[in-house]
This record gives sequence, C-alpha cells and structure tokens, in this order.
Amino acid sequence: MAEYEGQQRVGMVKDIDRAEGKACVEDNVQEFWYTPDHLYPIALNDEQMSKLGFTKAENGDGSVKYMKDSFRVLLPKKDNFSTMEIWWREDHRYLNKPIHVHELQNHYFQMTKVELMPAQAY
Repeated sequence: MAEYEGQQRVGMVKDIDRAEGKACVEDNVQEFWYTPDHLYPIALNDEQMSKLGFTKAENGDGSVKYMKDSFRVLLPKKDNFSTMEIWWREDHRYLNKPIHVHELQNHYFQMTKVELMPAQAY
C-alpha cells in the first residue's frame, strides 16, 4: 500500500531504485515512485488470501486450510493469522508471528519458484 497526499492506494511494487531509495508502485491508475516512509505493508487475512487465489476449507477441529495448487497454509484457529504452518512438497515452515502479504509472497516464491500474484488486479 502506498500513500500520496493523504490517499492510500493498494498496488504492486514493479521496480526498486536502491540508489534513490524508492519503489515504483503500480495501482489501478498509474505507476509512481514512493519513498519507504510512504509505503505500508498489507496484513495477511482471509480477504487477502482470497485475493491471492487461495481456496479455503474449514476443518472440524476449528482449524482452516488455504490451498492454491499444491501449496498449503494451515491456521490452527480460524481467522488467527499469528500462527501458521505453510508447506509445498517436502518444504514445511512454521511461522509464529503475524506476517504481511509480501512476506507470504516471498515464502511462496522461495518454496515454489513461482510468483504469487493476486488473482484479481488491484
């Protein structure tokens, strides 16, 4: 999420200029370069999982499993994203703190070598 003149817009980071310390963010209107103090992470939640194309299955024990192809995210408690198990094939990871969308995208890419992009455009 990027902010300009008090307005926050959700978008995708398209490029990074490390020398200038800026990120190019594309939203549904335009691309614009932002400094880090105008960028905010998006909390991972049920709505974001849906936007990323995951399907949801609620289990009888109160846990919830999100699935995208063979990648899985298991929450021991529904709507509690502070503890989760993620896996793809033999790579299992246990996360014990809330994460943001970009962090899940990083894990997904490290594990699958495929970018996790929103199923719907921002």
